[in-house]
Amino acid sequence: MNRFYIKKNWMSLVILIICAVMLSACMGTSSEKGQENGEKNIHFLYNFSTNSLDPHVDSSYVPIRAGITETLIRLDEENLSIEPWLAESWEGEDGENWTIKLREGIKFQNGNAMDAEAVKKSLDRALAENVAIQNALKIEGIEVVDELTLQITTEPFPEFISELVNPNVSIIDVTEEDIVNNPVGTGPFKLTSFSPGSKLELERFDDYWDGASKLDTVTFSFNEDANARSLALESGQVDIVYRPEVETLENLQKDESIEVESTATFRVHQMTMNVQRESLKDVNVRRAVDALIDRQGIVDEILLGHAEPAVGPFLPSLPFAPDYEEKPHGADVAVEYLKEAGYTLQDGVMQKDGEPLKLTLLSYPARADLPLIAQVFQSDAKQIGIEVEIRQIEIPEEYMASNRDWDLATYSNLTAPRGDAGYYLNATYHPTGALNFSGADEPELTAIIDELNQAVDQDDRSALAEQAADYVNEHMINSFVLHPSTIVAFNKDKVVNWVTTKSEYYMINNKLEVK
Repeated sequence: MNRFYIKKNWMSLVILIICAVMLSACMGTSSEKGQENGEKNIHFLYNFSTNSLDPHVDSSYVPIRAGITETLIRLDEENLSIEPWLAESWEGEDGENWTIKLREGIKFQNGNAMDAEAVKKSLDRALAENVAIQNALKIEGIEVVDELTLQITTEPFPEFISELVNPNVSIIDVTEEDIVNNPVGTGPFKLTSFSPGSKLELERFDDYWDGASKLDTVTFSFNEDANARSLALESGQVDIVYRPEVETLENLQKDESIEVESTATFRVHQMTMNVQRESLKDVNVRRAVDALIDRQGIVDEILLGHAEPAVGPFLPSLPFAPDYEEKPHGADVAVEYLKEAGYTLQDGVMQKDGEPLKLTLLSYPARADLPLIAQVFQSDAKQIGIEVEIRQIEIPEEYMASNRDWDLATYSNLTAPRGDAGYYLNATYHPTGALNFSGADEPELTAIIDELNQAVDQDDRSALAEQAADYVNEHMINSFVLHPSTIVAFNKDKVVNWVTTKSEYYMINNKLEVK
């Protein structure tokens, strides 16, 4: 029995049965009732729950994923470029003064017109409610030129338009009173009910600008238990499951009515390091942590091959991913780094000046593989005398942003959702970044990112992105474990036109239908 084996005792089975019963009670009605009433309904089961649908602050991006809201610009995933969405076109050659032309004839789901004034109010609200959006967009002023035209002034920032892909810049009608529970957007489906932490019920928006859906209704529900998600699909309670339990894939694939898709995405599972903690201020301790990670073993035994080992944050196929020199890994390498940091192994305990090396490692259950990665690391660290306490949290972004009582965290991040490196580098390593949970404040790195923000030429941008990624690697600000595939399973006898996207932004759309 190796260290990757996760024991499934009788209590786990009992819990799974209870989950199945609860799923049946909570979920088993919407899709079936829709069919009984002659409705075309799809029931989608997602792995992250949310208690708020405010698109300007919701970190789970449910409003855009559920087809309620849209952004001015979207990502063309085939060409790794941006394309118009609610905006028809844009200009801004100087990188500071931007003219955005909106599509004509678009309505919000309450019938109000989506004109320049409404878009300005939506953008103003996003900036007011979300400091991270302020930092990302760098907007200095917004003016309405005419009914369909906006003039936006920014700091020198050539990549401004690509930042409008961000789901937190979704366009909504801000005159509505309850944006947290009932946002009104321009998407193909409008909200009819929301049970926080449980599900959304949606119905077709007949006046959708890009053509009304052939579906009548959609149920978008949540369950953070991967086994329960798989079971819900197998039992027919739901039609599409996002990230089913990897260990259930073999059984799912044996079912002739189920299609399983595994798609490479722009995501990385990383070991976030709190460099403000005393022990992790030493780069050699951080290098020891990195050396302990058995990437290939984790890919093979936990992800069952549905991933590739990571060296840096970006997929190797991306033009701004550096070519890294291969580094030695393993327990012996980790021990040597710790010796450099002044640690010795005495009586089975890694210690320095009589103080044992103890690390607090955060993880969260919504991504089922992250707690398992944490357990593997805990086991391997124990072999060289390091005590690792695993602490389970619910919403990692909220916890890590407001608490500094941890050393490491297994965390998953989209690193190139705009097809560009700027988003991840700004969010994760700039001192003003919304995802800078490591607490990094490196003047040299910040200067590289600032230069990247003003670079226009794509070759220059790629070179600067490589330079930033190399700096992160050399100083081991974070450690990267693997690039997971996004796995989606669905009822292929019913679902038509499902697409598993690399960005993970676009899920429920007007092309989705049933047989």
